[in-house]
Amino acid sequence: MAAGGARRAARRAPEGHQKSRDGTMVIAAIKTPALLGAGEAITALETAARQAASALSPVDLNPTHGHFLGLPGIVWLWALTLLSFGLFGWRVYRIIAGLRRARPENRFDQIPQRIRLFVENVLLQKRIFNERAIGWPHFLIFWGFVLYATCFNWSLLSGLFPFLKLPFPDELKLVGLLLEVFAVIVLIALGIALARRLFFPPPRLHLSLDANLILGLIGLLMVTTLLGSGFRIQAEGGHSSAWAPIGSLIARLLPDTAPQTAASWAKAMWWLHMLGVFFFLCYLPFSKHMHLVVSPFNVFFGRLQPVGSLDAPGTKEDYTTGAAHWSEFTWKQLLCGFACAECGRCDRACPAQNSGYALCPQDVIQKLKHHFEQAVLHGNGETSTQSTSAAAQAEPVPILAGGLIQPAEVWACTTCMACMECCAVWNEQVPIIVQMRRHLVNQGAVDRGIQDMLDKLNRYGNSFGKSDRMRPRWVQNGGLKIKDARKEEVEYLWFVGDFASFDPRLEGITQKTARLFEAAGLSFGLLYEAERNAGNDVRRVGEEGLFEVLRDKNKQALSKAKFKTIVTTDPHTYNTLKNEYELDSGISVLHYTELLAELLQRGQLKLRQPLHGKVTYHDPCYLGRYNGVYEPPREVLKRLGLEVVEMPRTRARSYCCGAGGGRIWMEDTEKVQERPAESRVREAASLPGVETLVVACPKDIAMFRDALKTTGLEGRLAVKDLAELVWDCVQEPAAAPTAAA
Repeated sequence: MAAGGARRAARRAPEGHQKSRDGTMVIAAIKTPALLGAGEAITALETAARQAASALSPVDLNPTHGHFLGLPGIVWLWALTLLSFGLFGWRVYRIIAGLRRARPENRFDQIPQRIRLFVENVLLQKRIFNERAIGWPHFLIFWGFVLYATCFNWSLLSGLFPFLKLPFPDELKLVGLLLEVFAVIVLIALGIALARRLFFPPPRLHLSLDANLILGLIGLLMVTTLLGSGFRIQAEGGHSSAWAPIGSLIARLLPDTAPQTAASWAKAMWWLHMLGVFFFLCYLPFSKHMHLVVSPFNVFFGRLQPVGSLDAPGTKEDYTTGAAHWSEFTWKQLLCGFACAECGRCDRACPAQNSGYALCPQDVIQKLKHHFEQAVLHGNGETSTQSTSAAAQAEPVPILAGGLIQPAEVWACTTCMACMECCAVWNEQVPIIVQMRRHLVNQGAVDRGIQDMLDKLNRYGNSFGKSDRMRPRWVQNGGLKIKDARKEEVEYLWFVGDFASFDPRLEGITQKTARLFEAAGLSFGLLYEAERNAGNDVRRVGEEGLFEVLRDKNKQALSKAKFKTIVTTDPHTYNTLKNEYELDSGISVLHYTELLAELLQRGQLKLRQPLHGKVTYHDPCYLGRYNGVYEPPREVLKRLGLEVVEMPRTRARSYCCGAGGGRIWMEDTEKVQERPAESRVREAASLPGVETLVVACPKDIAMFRDALKTTGLEGRLAVKDLAELVWDCVQEPAAAPTAAA
């Protein structure tokens, strides 16, 4: 790409010369004004003479002509091409062969949706722009890379197969212009990226020689393109071209040299450019920058099912509980390691990592990749998919139980999905972690708090260890009369959930929610003692068998009830009922905030008195990131007369309370900097004029109210459920209340 073809140089004689009848070139005209000084006249004569000499002997700009160390240039080009592409292809073949030995998974379905995913997140770089500081630089570098990769292959074909008489890319005016413009843009973007890495690095971005080497290599390719264009223009007579503005400028800035010398430099730039690409091809599959090749495929094969659904551990033909060995993960889960750019986005978003727990989502992905490489690519693994017990005998370093990934890393995850939401290459950290949890549960390597919870759920069907008859006690204590949906037909079946049913701190909120439904004139009922824990957190802890038992019992109870819509209190329950129960298509599932928004919009709930003041709202992970419910709670708050002030981390970037993934039942054994709930209430308290943190999840109430005590913010900030605020507006008028009252 750094050199044009000799054909063009021979085709066009320099301006100011004409061919005589006998075929020799003569000077046709040198227009020297009368007032031109003697020195300037001499310079003009010398320039014309050089142009005439150039015309007499047109320069050869074909970079494959000539010899080096006794071998023709085309031989060297063939040798380097076969070597670099051969090494690259061999490594890629080894990776693909290893992935084919992993657990199978169908990611070749729903092709139109996958194409859309590819266009949005590869071609348009949608998630990259979530971090604006690097969005445009990365976008421009990416498209510069695409353009130069295309032109490299084009230029390579031109050099390898001269009999095809393909023009070199920069011989085509428009292509040459694009190459120059993108070279400048990419150099600017590289400067921004390098300055960001060296002087303003974001937290948990690992600075490495590997990354800087690639940035330098990309810069070399851009510089050789521009210098090659400048030398080529010099060799052709130094005439400026509107199709090569940067090259023309460089040609004027370069020292004045003979055409043959300039042609030699143009060829040297072409070869230096090609050598840079050949080195890149050899180095790429052994470095983290393999993500340049793998990440588009990783995105194309991304998860299309609802975010809130987990896959079952295995098929009936190959049922293995969990994963500990590389062969027990799916090929797509292993592919994530090669797609990872090690940018640190997932670590920056992770509440466990920010709090000082052992988990680093990026490290989990990378350690799994290294485990795969050691076992398969370095020849230490077996040649067929094996179960954990068999693999443990063949594999010297198991991935768990003293291996590359420690149990503490796996149990620190809150399954909040923040890592997957921000990952630009669509890696799947949470399903990978759940797979390893399943293995630990199967091995009995479980936290004591988790084990106690599982025992209670197995015995009583709830995480509080209460009898079935205690579940509707809040109904009796509140003097409420609610229909039994198993005996009477209702429009709404309220699936209350464990915390809203059993936690004394939440009993009043649950009763107010019921009174709101009554005030709206809803036909609603309960399952009473037939309700069981929905199993969302049980499944994410890794106890798949118990989840299936709870799910089947709940579905059996639901089959005996007569209703149209399920409404839930707990976002965790909402998620699993909606995404993992496979209910009949005619049954819809609503979170109570969605229902309240509908009731207010339809006028079924009459607001007797407005509220005043500023509040902030916390998006629960399982309501927001998992299911995209962001607007209904905010609409309700605005209808109440409140001003909603958003926290810096809001909506899809909301910060987890720390309760998910079974963490609410676990005791901290690690020294942490600040628990996620404590960090979140400090964030809310830092907002000017905000005195109330509004939540829409029973676990949030428990976590944040405890955090107010440990942070000393009890007098500064109040934590209230959305239902409490709505009830304050619906009940009989009192003196103008505020949200914090």
